[in-house]
Amino acid sequence: MTVLAGLGFNDGTCAPTDHFDIPPRHPLNSPAPLSRPVKMPHLARVAQISARIDRLPPVATLWKLVTLLSIGGFFELYDLFQTAYISPGLIQAGIFANGSAGAFGVSDQAAFASATFLGLFAGASLLSPFADRYGRRAVFTFALLWYTVATVLMGLQSSATGLILCRFVVGIGLGIELVTIDAYLSELVPKAMRSAAFAFAFFVQFLSVPAVALMSWWLVPQAPWGMAGWRWVVLASAVFALVIWWLRRRLPESPRWLAQQGRLDEAEQVLATIEARCQHDRGKPLAAPDLEDVPVAIEGRFADIWQPPYRKRALMLIAFNIFQAIGFFGFGNWLPALLNGQGVGLTHSLAYAFVITLAYPLGPLLLSGVAHRMENKWGIVGSALGTVLFGTLFAFQRSALGLIACGVMITFCNAWLTFSYHAYQSEMFPTHIRARAVGFCYSFSRLSTVFSSLMIGFFLQHWGTPGVLAFIVASMLVVMVTIGVFGPKTRNLALERIAH
Repeated sequence: MTVLAGLGFNDGTCAPTDHFDIPPRHPLNSPAPLSRPVKMPHLARVAQISARIDRLPPVATLWKLVTLLSIGGFFELYDLFQTAYISPGLIQAGIFANGSAGAFGVSDQAAFASATFLGLFAGASLLSPFADRYGRRAVFTFALLWYTVATVLMGLQSSATGLILCRFVVGIGLGIELVTIDAYLSELVPKAMRSAAFAFAFFVQFLSVPAVALMSWWLVPQAPWGMAGWRWVVLASAVFALVIWWLRRRLPESPRWLAQQGRLDEAEQVLATIEARCQHDRGKPLAAPDLEDVPVAIEGRFADIWQPPYRKRALMLIAFNIFQAIGFFGFGNWLPALLNGQGVGLTHSLAYAFVITLAYPLGPLLLSGVAHRMENKWGIVGSALGTVLFGTLFAFQRSALGLIACGVMITFCNAWLTFSYHAYQSEMFPTHIRARAVGFCYSFSRLSTVFSSLMIGFFLQHWGTPGVLAFIVASMLVVMVTIGVFGPKTRNLALERIAH
């Protein structure tokens, strides 16, 4: 808990706490430039808060906040990737069936994946506006508790129908949670740190993928203490999610969101605490903020998404999300099945999948040092190109080494794509509609995966792994054209400047 104590935030208010760990009467303990509330016109104060955030240095205090947000996303992704790894155990246990013998007339694994993403679609599209209305912090807590309860219920089911329906409810909580994390992270860190912060955040979050793969490899073929291994994998995420909920109670609210809501005194109190801690970490006064005359809107509406320049961006992101989801989840959620289609047995496919998933956290970790130097737009295009090349090669592999090598490179490119586009789409819209707009555009990736999961199940049954990979490659080609031709540049620009 030293990380939390060092941040100096309490668990229920926005004001600085009295246990803030800067030595008393320290010469650097004086307020940073413009860190005290200043009497000035409302819009000027809002613009000033954004400028003060963008001048913050990338010191330990900010990285601790990024880490806390990232830990919150760890079990969301853990749950999201369960589909690929517990499905073989559910089939082996006789709960899931293949093909038309499934509960809804299709493969139960395909229906399970579709239910997940239908829930994610509902959460992202219908509930994400709550994060703009009630705040990033409040929605974190609500979504995580929802997810925990629904996951426990899912882990207790014994029929395919019950599992699939509970999975839909779990997806709703995950849908709003992941959108809120992106909005919060983009608002909390300065412009020069955004891409690196998203890369590091996804390094932490993607550690969940080898974690769920390893637990599934170990537990799914067994029944410890008489309980099926897949239940242990599911229930573990609910137990640890409660720990994450306790940790995240100490996160402050987004100063940008508070300012947009007119709660300027609270925003300045939160920001003053962050500034003081950053100044202490840095060892010298902070630079003066670069004030910009930026128009600010306080209340957002869904109709605002369709006003220039946001309409073109929304349409671009909708098209992008439809096709990137096919490439990303088409491989990630079906990896053991794709390996099985290349002649690898159940136990070996789970072992190979675990090795391949190590590339999920390694990709963002290796790129985090250079992410701030890359334009997110070209990071998306380059990673999609990598998936096209290595996806094509994967279809022709038969040896263990070849399958693992190509699988690692596809996974590396998918991880690169993920942190690049999560940062990119959160930059496209202003604070007052950020969660609403990102949630709406992002929800199309979930809706896409509802149908693409069924299509992949069909392709796998009739054309095997090469048919699925051809579908993935074609989708990534569309991603490259959509972002490469229509995407604006955003590197090292203030969120308000990108927005307007």
